[in-house]
Amino acid sequence: MAVSGVSTDNSAAGALAGAASSSSDQEQRFLKLLVTQLNNQDPLNPLNNAELTSQLAQMSTVSGIENLNSTLTSLVAQTGASQTLQAASLIGHTVLTPGSSVALKDSAATSFGLDMQGAADTVKVTITDAAGNTVRTIDVGALPQGTKTLSWDGKNDTGSAMGDGAYKISVAASVGGSAVAANTLTYSQVASVAQTASGVTLNLGAAGTTALSDVKQFL
Repeated sequence: MAVSGVSTDNSAAGALAGAASSSSDQEQRFLKLLVTQLNNQDPLNPLNNAELTSQLAQMSTVSGIENLNSTLTSLVAQTGASQTLQAASLIGHTVLTPGSSVALKDSAATSFGLDMQGAADTVKVTITDAAGNTVRTIDVGALPQGTKTLSWDGKNDTGSAMGDGAYKISVAASVGGSAVAANTLTYSQVASVAQTASGVTLNLGAAGTTALSDVKQFL
């Protein structure tokens, strides 16, 4: 069944077919060499059982490793397809992901988030306009480690409503005067999902793309 907005690839299937063909070819070559060796052995010094058993064991080991690789490849492909189908249910939903751009519309409050890599006793958020001018500084105060959702009321430091458009947010955090790593998070709507070599990727429209593993919150 086709799922709108989801793209998949057949590379895994091709890899499995290639692996099976390679294993079969190697077995055929091994058997031909073994038969040739047996046909041309020295009657006075024939191939002993230990040598024959050793060669058969080596071939069995190689074949077993290739079969194991094929099985693992198949499992990875199935897992990837399953994750993509599950992620398809996110289409049309809002997610909180790493980002620094927020859109202001009709001077309404807009939400964003912070990903605190550690606890901080001082956290300040700076909002700038398209020209890089600071329009609002928010003193958040102390925050624990983890994800925190915040909101900007769309006003500048003097209380005047800002015009519609794109703004940038940045964060500076510290504890006891030492900097604490913190990242900004923004809300975006999922337009589509895709299975890539690095895993499931979400297409967020104008906000670009992000890995499913980077999503901090689903709404």
